[in-house]
Amino acid sequence: MSNQGKMDCGRRRLIVATAAVGGVGAVGALVPFVSSLLPSERAKAAGAPVEADIGKLPAGQMMTVEWRGKPVWIINRTKEMLDTLPKLDDKVADPKSEKPQQPAYAQNEHRSIKAEYMVVVGICTHLGCSPSSKFKAGADEGMPADWLGGFLCPCHGSTFDLAGRVFKAKPAPTNLEVPPHFYLSDTRILIGEDKKGA
Repeated sequence: MSNQGKMDCGRRRLIVATAAVGGVGAVGALVPFVSSLLPSERAKAAGAPVEADIGKLPAGQMMTVEWRGKPVWIINRTKEMLDTLPKLDDKVADPKSEKPQQPAYAQNEHRSIKAEYMVVVGICTHLGCSPSSKFKAGADEGMPADWLGGFLCPCHGSTFDLAGRVFKAKPAPTNLEVPPHFYLSDTRILIGEDKKGA
C-alpha cells in the first residue's frame, strides 16, 4: 500500500474515532439536559395523589404524609377517642361538618369514611400554622382539666377535637380540611383522589 493509501486509511480511522467520541459526548450532555426537563420526584409528589400504608399504625397513634406540600395526618382512633366526639357537639363551631372542608363522604360526626381513621390536612384554618397533638385527656399536656383530646394551634390558640372540628370562639374560622381520599385496601389509603377521580 502506498504512503497516500496509508494516510487516507489513517484519516478515516481518525474521523471515525473522533465522530464516535463526539457522539458519546453529545449523548452524555443530552441525557442530563433532557432529564432536567422532566418533573422531579418531589414535584410529582407535590401534586400527585399519595399512597399511605396504615397497616402498622397502632391504635391511638398518628402518622403524617405529605400531599401537595402539606402535612396530612392519619390517626387510628381508639373507641375512647371516638366516644369523645358526641360529647363535644355543643362546644365545636361546626359539629355536623356542614361547611365545605370535606368531601360529602366525610360530612359526618367523625369526619371520615371509616370511623376509626381520621384523615385531615394538618394546617390550621386561621393563618396556616401546624397545630400540635394533645391527645391525652385532662390537664397533663397544659390543657384545661376538661380537655378530652385533640389539637392545639400554638400560633393563636385555636383548638380542634379528635375529628379536626374547631372549638367555638377560636381564631380558626373552620374545621381542619379533609382531603379527597379513598381506601385501596384495608391497609392502604390514596390521598388526593376519591373513587370518582376528583
